[in-house]
Amino acid sequence: MYYPEQSVTVTSSDPPYVTPVVKYMLRQNNKLLRSGRIEKAAALATKIGLAIEDYNSAELSRVNVMSNAKSMWSKVRQLTGRSKHLDNCHSTISAEVLNDHYATISTDVHYTVPRVKSTCNNCDASSHVSEWQIFNILDTLRPTSTGLDNIPAWFLRTGSPIFAAPLADIMNLSLSTSTVPKQWKSASILPVAKVAAPDSPADYRPISNTSVISRILERIVVRDFIYPSLRNRKMSGQCCECRKAQ
Repeated sequence: MYYPEQSVTVTSSDPPYVTPVVKYMLRQNNKLLRSGRIEKAAALATKIGLAIEDYNSAELSRVNVMSNAKSMWSKVRQLTGRSKHLDNCHSTISAEVLNDHYATISTDVHYTVPRVKSTCNNCDASSHVSEWQIFNILDTLRPTSTGLDNIPAWFLRTGSPIFAAPLADIMNLSLSTSTVPKQWKSASILPVAKVAAPDSPADYRPISNTSVISRILERIVVRDFIYPSLRNRKMSGQCCECRKAQ
C-alpha cells in the first residue's frame, strides 16, 4: 500500500521542468512509440507538453516581469537549462577578443558613402514628426534597456511634456537632412551565446543596444516610410500583373 511499485530518478542534469511525473510520462511515451502505438503516444506527448507548460508558468509567475526583467531572464535561463553554461561563457574569451572580432566582421573596406537623396513627400519633411506624436510615444514608454547615453526610459516618460518639443525638432532635422547624430548610432554590444559551450567569438551573437531615443526614431522611420513603400510596391506589382492578364 505504501511502497511505490515504480521509482523515477531525477538528476541534476535534467532541466527543472522535468519533474518525476514528467519523466515517468516520457518513459511511457518512449515505450508506446517502440511498440508502434502512435496515437496513444501522441496523446501522451500532449499531456507532457501541458505539464511542462504549467510548471514553467508557475515558476515565471513568481517573478515580477515589469519591474525586474533581469530576474525574469535569469529564470528563463534556469528553466531552459542554460544558466550553468552561461556562467562559464566569459571565462575563456575576453572582451578585447570579442571587440576585435566584431570590428572585423562589421568593417567593409570597399564601403563608399552613398549620395544624400531627397525623396518626394506630400508633407513637409521639416514637420513630419509632431510634438504630440513624440509626447504619446514617450508617455507610453515601457521599461527597456538603456544605451550608452545612460538616459533611462522612465526618465523620458516622466519628462515627456518637456522633452517632446525639442526631440520632435531634432528628429525632423535628422529626417530632412538624412543625418543621424553620432550619439544615436553608438551602441553597447551584449554578446549572447548561441551554443551551450562557446569556445570562439563566432559562437556569440552580438546584441546592439542603442539609446532609447534612437530606437524611437527607428520605429517612426519603419512605420511611416518603409512600410508604406513596401505596400505601394506590392500594389504596383499587382497592377502590373493585372495588366499582363488583360
